[in-house]
Amino acid sequence: MGTLVTFHAHPDDECIVTGGVMRKAFEEGHRVVLVVATRGEAGEIPDFLEPGEELWQRRVVETHAAADLLGVTRVEFLGYQDSGMMGDELNTRPGSFWTADVEEAAGKLAAILLEEDATALTIYDRFGGYGHPDHIQVHRVGTRAAEIARTPAVYQAKVRETRLREAMRRAGEEPSPLGDEAVPDSEINVSVDVTKYLDVKRAAMRAHASQIPERSFFLKLDDETFAYAFDTECFIRPGHAPSSTLDL
Repeated sequence: MGTLVTFHAHPDDECIVTGGVMRKAFEEGHRVVLVVATRGEAGEIPDFLEPGEELWQRRVVETHAAADLLGVTRVEFLGYQDSGMMGDELNTRPGSFWTADVEEAAGKLAAILLEEDATALTIYDRFGGYGHPDHIQVHRVGTRAAEIARTPAVYQAKVRETRLREAMRRAGEEPSPLGDEAVPDSEINVSVDVTKYLDVKRAAMRAHASQIPERSFFLKLDDETFAYAFDTECFIRPGHAPSSTLDL
């Protein structure tokens, strides 16, 4: 049995992007570890926080609740600050993940990879999916950490934009343009069927109630449209043949 380490930018990214493969790995007997770069301090503040409770505190609790559903054995936060969306003044705030020294951050992640003897690591594609600075930094830091730790398999998570955008239109939402830097779906060469785990994937999303309320796009989709958008989790593994599984 192997160890899958999934590296994400913020709480809730894990269930949206890799929740299915995490639960699949767990049910197949593998160890699953979740590493999150930030505590999501720049997220939307809900109206149900307790007096004196900070958003990041709630998001940490939500992360552990979602992780339990996904079969995660260990959760680690690297301790960087949420950088906000690209162009936000938070991008350059001291301690933001976007301003982090890549070598230093990679060293922190590599230490976990080595401690866990990780057989596979998931990160994001070079554009971070949709251009968020912290997601782009996950790609950079994760790539370097895998080099340091000599992790055998690195998978760049890539949402199928064509299906996600169609699902958004079905839900009455018009997706915003991604721009020329976005990584095309044609680069995907690993597609894992996670249909069996869609219920737990959506339950993990629901655990992140501060950022994924019932009115959100993810939860208001009917079952058929949700499956259309999320029944396959996709990755890019440069230089490898097409596959329907992760090498663990």
